Amino acid sequence: MLAAAPSAAVLGIDALDILVEVHVANGLPQWTLVGLAATAVKESRDRVHAALVNSGFTVPAKRITVSLTPGDTPKQGTSFDLPIALALLAASGQLPPEVLRETCAVGELGLDGQVRAVRGVLAVARHVAATSGALLIVPPDNRNEAQRVPNARVVAARSLAELVDMLRDGRPAALPTRPTQQLNPTGQDVPDLGDVVGQDLAVRAVEVAAAGAHNLLLVGPPGAGKTMLARRLPGILPPLDEHEALEVLSIHSVAGLLAPEQAQHQSLSRPFRAPHHSISTAGLVGGGGWPRPGEVSLAHHGVLFLDELSLFPRHTLEALRQPLEDGQVVVARAARAVRFPSRFSLVAASNPCPCGYAGSPDRACRCTPAELERHRARLSGPLADRIDLHVHVQRVSPEALAQQTPRERSQDIRARVIAARAIQQTRYAHLQSPHGAPLTNATAPARVIAPGARLLPDARALLLRAADRLALSARAYHRVLRVARTMADLDAEDAVQAMHVAEALRFRPVDSEQVAAAGESSVAPAADVVAPDPVLSPRGS
Repeated sequence: MLAAAPSAAVLGIDALDILVEVHVANGLPQWTLVGLAATAVKESRDRVHAALVNSGFTVPAKRITVSLTPGDTPKQGTSFDLPIALALLAASGQLPPEVLRETCAVGELGLDGQVRAVRGVLAVARHVAATSGALLIVPPDNRNEAQRVPNARVVAARSLAELVDMLRDGRPAALPTRPTQQLNPTGQDVPDLGDVVGQDLAVRAVEVAAAGAHNLLLVGPPGAGKTMLARRLPGILPPLDEHEALEVLSIHSVAGLLAPEQAQHQSLSRPFRAPHHSISTAGLVGGGGWPRPGEVSLAHHGVLFLDELSLFPRHTLEALRQPLEDGQVVVARAARAVRFPSRFSLVAASNPCPCGYAGSPDRACRCTPAELERHRARLSGPLADRIDLHVHVQRVSPEALAQQTPRERSQDIRARVIAARAIQQTRYAHLQSPHGAPLTNATAPARVIAPGARLLPDARALLLRAADRLALSARAYHRVLRVARTMADLDAEDAVQAMHVAEALRFRPVDSEQVAAAGESSVAPAADVVAPDPVLSPRGS
């Protein structure tokens, strides 16, 4: 007898339909599984057999053939245990086959018949809700994430026996979709920027980075407050909308990092990932034999913070070029290519030299020229060009630390950031984002940046002179324009003024040759920009 149970497989953060077919025929007892299955899928034979027996069902002593269709699509994981068991029960006459037609089942089976959690259920729920609208059968620990999907019809069963009883009686009532809960709408449980003392320029850069989703590099001696500044950025970011939240939850679900209570009570604050500098390239951008998302994807719609940037291997940092430029990572293998979204804001912190005190007014640098050159070469020119804001952070004097002057709190800065993001969303509303999320000044296509910036004549003249004297690349030119547009949005200005361009130029990296060239120009408003710095002057490509 032949029976089938619909299921789904996860590829990247997307899901695709899989049909589990089971044929029970006369012959010597044998179990055959076909369909390009990985080891964990092949081992389902023993789990399903024990689960059926311990749940009070009969495993026929016949020839059993299990086929996972389509046969040329790789299958991995333990999520096919449940549909294989259901199809086998239907094929052996212990369950009516018709009750499985409008369902989609995923779940791992314990040897005692308990239904255990699996990865990627949120991606499966999004796929099923958008295509077939079938009744989704999931483990109880995956129920909350499946219920986050609008229009998803979800049933959760603690055990195989309980599920079969519900299907036989025709009473698998779908659970209601859970409403989105904004538990952290203001980011008050994260560190506050009002705690930062004496770093006005760096705080301004953090605000601009948040308002336009720009990349930021903080350079300074140990103890200057670089990490402190970076960890306060999430507190001024706008909340995730529902589409962004579902994408973030899907990635964490596929990675196996989504706990049941997180799916139910997911805060709408944006992700903040801070990997250690010993991370591998695959750990950073994703990969593996069965590709999994890396840190750049786990930081999707949020912040990726790389502390001690100069300690990361150069080849690992170079792997950031594609996600920074395209907003996605494509992990290619011989049989398939997997796409992971990775639209994040990069925030990096680094010492100016190996000893940490190059350019410090109160402590001499002990590094040799060769050490400085090696340190400088860790950040290549093309990668530095993709970072919009470069800020040198100096140590704060004890006198400044002792002052009790009130400082602006994160909630006030956050209000300006949200207002600036709203302006950008309106400006780019006519454009289709490849990831479905609202576009920002940092992510909008280059073809619309110049018209959308609306440069005043004096601002345009200043930008052209600076581009000529500082030898800005085409990418650097447009990034200055993007940052200037964000600054104008923070000021609620319709057009970009010269002061916005001058301030944007202040955050560009320069080297000694550019200083000499700029000294001959008349770019007076940005004159304080062009000061050589050991790290902000990357060499090589």
